[in-house]
Amino acid sequence: MTSDHIPVLVTGATGRMGRAVTGLLLDAGVPVRALVRRHPEPADALPAEAEIVTGDLTVPDSLDKALHGAGSVFLVWTAPPQTAPAVIDRLARHTRRVVYLSAPHRTPHPFFQQPNPMAAMHAGIERLIAAAGLDATIVRPGMFASNALLWWADAIRGGDVVRWPYGAAETAPVDDRDVAEVIARCLSEDGHAGGDYVLTGPESLSQADQVRAIGDVLGRPVTFEDLPADDFRRRTPEAARPAVDMLLAAWNATMGHRAYVTSTVGDILGKPPRTFRQWATDHATAFADPDARHPLGSGT
Repeated sequence: MTSDHIPVLVTGATGRMGRAVTGLLLDAGVPVRALVRRHPEPADALPAEAEIVTGDLTVPDSLDKALHGAGSVFLVWTAPPQTAPAVIDRLARHTRRVVYLSAPHRTPHPFFQQPNPMAAMHAGIERLIAAAGLDATIVRPGMFASNALLWWADAIRGGDVVRWPYGAAETAPVDDRDVAEVIARCLSEDGHAGGDYVLTGPESLSQADQVRAIGDVLGRPVTFEDLPADDFRRRTPEAARPAVDMLLAAWNATMGHRAYVTSTVGDILGKPPRTFRQWATDHATAFADPDARHPLGSGT
């Protein structure tokens, strides 16, 4: 286990994954140094036990104080890639262990092999980490179950039909909580240096099946209607077009293929990963309450 007195530096600490990992580490008795851009406003959502430090990935020399004395770092890249070389250099000066939240861009499955600027960025940062000689663990979540909130919650709260492209496209949604637990284990236990972990849910499900599962949990039928990709693209705000084009390409490429499924979550945690239906049951209020707003997506 990590020393009781050597903190883990958590970047992206006020983000969805950073906040979850911070809580799990503190629950396990691991001291956490939570990196925020400004203090105290963004830190309000963090546990009182966390040590709040300021720093910014776009200003590498602002990280030195936060890194000094840190035993390991949870790195969530939330900035343009230009400063990545200087940031990784600073990590290597202060610590030997880093757990990096990446993506399954090396996975030989059509869903993950489409042109993707985010994948290229992750690959570049991974090369920098390797070249710096850090003891690294790369964590690669697949599609997050929580995307269902961003994509379908409004339609389900407002009616009984979801209109969305590629209903037959299969993914293996992974519960955010399982991802956070794996990361916390990697940061608090020995034996994970050099690990390259692709994390998925336990089953391949079409998007239409996922929507139906949410309806089952709510106790009412929810129908999936296929929306042509071009119609979906036209309805998308211009700023979101690049991300939508990446998703459309990935869904199109995976048509006719079962989703890529790994046992990694269960192997590391020693318990079965949560199913999509379990996730939907635990988040049913978000799909039923017209006042609920959950701006979650595939990011961190």
